[in-house]
Amino acid sequence: MIEAVRYGFANYMNFDGRTNRATFWWWVLAVFLAAIAASILDDGLASGGVEPFGLLLTLGLFLPHLGMAIRRLHDTGRSGWWVLIGLIPLLGLLVLIYFYVQPSDPAGEKYDPPAPAPMPPEPGEPPTAG
Repeated sequence: MIEAVRYGFANYMNFDGRTNRATFWWWVLAVFLAAIAASILDDGLASGGVEPFGLLLTLGLFLPHLGMAIRRLHDTGRSGWWVLIGLIPLLGLLVLIYFYVQPSDPAGEKYDPPAPAPMPPEPGEPPTAG
């Protein structure tokens, strides 16, 4: 789980590439546990409906979770724009869960970042084959 959380935060603005199913669900579990902890802390404060820990958690996890969700959709061979179907109440969430539990699809390779170009030879060195 720790590796999934590290991966999520290290790639929080990376919407290219793919995230495998296990990494995605470990991330979801970590977010769920953090939400429970924030809820417990907010209930302990009970300051007139203000939930500062929940708000900070939401703000801090919005972009990392969005990136993880989009990369998971890429891994299933779908465009990241499918994440917007989650805006449809209930039905959208069910469709997204269905997409998220699907196995990896080789068609998702089209979302991988392009391979770096080979380095040119140093001046004065003969070009290498291959």
